[in-house]
Amino acid sequence: MLNSLLKIHLLSLFLINSFTLFGQINPDGVDIARDAYGVPHIFAKTDAEVAYGLAWAHAEDDFLTIQQSYLAGNNMLSKHLGIKGLPADFLAQFIRSDELVERDFEVKTSPEYKKLLEGYAAGMNRYAETHPEEILSQELFPVTPKRMMRYAQLQLFISSKGDYWVSKIIENDLKYTPTKEETKGSNTFAFNSSKTTDGNTYLAINTHQPLDGPVSWYEAHLCSEEGTNIIGALFAGSPSVLIGANEYLGWAHTVNQPDKTDVFALEMHPKKRGVYMVDGEKYTLEKFKAKLTVKFLGIPIKVTKKYYRSIYGPTLKNKSGYYAVRTPALYEVRGLEQWWRMNKAKSFKEFYDILKMKALPGYNIGYADKNDTIFYVSNGLIPKRAVGYNWKEVVPGNTMKTLWTEYYNLEELPQVLQPKSGYFYNTNHSPFKSSDEDNNPDGDKFSMDMGFERYDNNRSIRLKELIDAEDKVSYEDFKRMKYDRQYPAVMNFSWMDINALFDIDSKKYPDIAPLIDRIQNWDRKTDATSIGAGSFAVFYYSLYKYYDKLPEPKIFPKTFLVQALRESKAYMLKYFKTTDITLGDYQKLVRGDKELPVFGLPDVLTSMNSKLYKDGKIKVVSGESYIELVRFTPEGTLIESSISYGSSDHPDSPHYGDQMEMYTQFKTKTMSLSKEDAYKNAKRIYHPK
Repeated sequence: MLNSLLKIHLLSLFLINSFTLFGQINPDGVDIARDAYGVPHIFAKTDAEVAYGLAWAHAEDDFLTIQQSYLAGNNMLSKHLGIKGLPADFLAQFIRSDELVERDFEVKTSPEYKKLLEGYAAGMNRYAETHPEEILSQELFPVTPKRMMRYAQLQLFISSKGDYWVSKIIENDLKYTPTKEETKGSNTFAFNSSKTTDGNTYLAINTHQPLDGPVSWYEAHLCSEEGTNIIGALFAGSPSVLIGANEYLGWAHTVNQPDKTDVFALEMHPKKRGVYMVDGEKYTLEKFKAKLTVKFLGIPIKVTKKYYRSIYGPTLKNKSGYYAVRTPALYEVRGLEQWWRMNKAKSFKEFYDILKMKALPGYNIGYADKNDTIFYVSNGLIPKRAVGYNWKEVVPGNTMKTLWTEYYNLEELPQVLQPKSGYFYNTNHSPFKSSDEDNNPDGDKFSMDMGFERYDNNRSIRLKELIDAEDKVSYEDFKRMKYDRQYPAVMNFSWMDINALFDIDSKKYPDIAPLIDRIQNWDRKTDATSIGAGSFAVFYYSLYKYYDKLPEPKIFPKTFLVQALRESKAYMLKYFKTTDITLGDYQKLVRGDKELPVFGLPDVLTSMNSKLYKDGKIKVVSGESYIELVRFTPEGTLIESSISYGSSDHPDSPHYGDQMEMYTQFKTKTMSLSKEDAYKNAKRIYHPK
């Protein structure tokens, strides 16, 4: 009886708290129009009401992932997931996101954006109230704007490689080592009228993200009477579009790798515990305990982990000493607001001025608009660092010389505006190779301490070849380039060198000669129907076991390659009874009971990365995800899109995997920014209640 009364009391408190958030939003003023693919088109008078509708629609489709994301950002994930949730819960406390949000949210967040956050939180809370059986943790509710911001801070810290350096400190392995980049990617490229046959402007938004989980894409159309009208994609828990196009302009992001995070070795006082020295002066570490809770056999167990804070930033102790992590993402809360303002921009000047907020810690931006403007910038908050230090490695934390406090302005970053070549492109490679030679940023004008990429990859080489082959580009050429799935003649994986494979004399290895010949004579196209691609794919994934055995740079010797080829042959015979398998026999796009052969391999333009599935097969887990192809024409913004699975994460939904065939066949669906079209073509129109 007591437990029942307690539950009723807690529920009443939740309802009261949630009412204070959604009481100002009238759900009758919000329309959700679901199209034939279940994509929500959301219409209301205000941005806050649209955000309410977005929260409701996204919760209908994937409430689970949204909750898991917010749990991660608010130190609650381990209570739900157990040990798997510990890293996120520790990081959320280590970066002191609660303290940052409390300090800066009210001061730095605009009143307009606060209303939007409140609207989104209200929609999320209202959905939770009406679907209590779907709630993972009552402790999470009511969701508040500050809880949303804490999760955003965690994601931006991770995207700045903060988590990478925290793990390196904990493991007492502070040597910087480049990581395999095949799971991090995306492509963007654009052509203005000087390069297109029809005089229109084209923009490719081509992301390579996980196909499922908190950083997989969700497509939506958001439209208010306050100037928002955009089609694009967002992550779980985001209150606005992160990549997309409106009536005036569009933009894409690709992951970039400038040096945004530094690690400082503190000089500890020889006699006083918890005291460190900077320029001969004593400073006392602030001490904290991360409080973590995990369940073991259903029993909650509390765990604590010490961490510290120095003037350099959050600090950890390992066997070697004390190390601080410093990255601009730790000091900026306006990232979400900047994205929202980008949604509403109507011109290049307005968009560029919004970028001057300097609230996004990273991400390349590829941009195009209806005025035929194209623009690329390797965006980010890059610290202005003292010269004379190796900022790729650990730097001294005993001098104010290394304690940076300023960042480069937007105008000081590598960028290309309206190049005479008529195009820009980026595939996570060097920003100094973003157009033709006459229009590229000059890498010599940028400090090496900024850490910008200086390399090409397979995708950049191949895309440049395709662009250079055309004097003028038709829309059909544009789509052909986007869906290209061929490696260049000389492979150039930025994380490893396997080109010795193509110099092996097959006659010396008769047991695997047919396999060697097949791969060496392969046309490098990663079609699902290609036997050469099937052989190479099995071989490629067999290399992973050797990767960590090699020193930097990762140049595979012939001995390793031959051994991997023999293992590949044995693998194919074991699971497929033949070595004549196609890529589609081996690699699948899987969603529930649906399993389709699929194209692509790591670092082709249609990039795919897979993991072991069953019966010797692999399934795609990241790569080609949300695709949005945009044309700015005299008739308006024309948009085509597709996504890897569908709009819903519920297996019983017709939209759980209804875009898979389209996706595997290189097809798209037509999307319209017109409210009239959305209502006319809607399969269902309703209010979020």
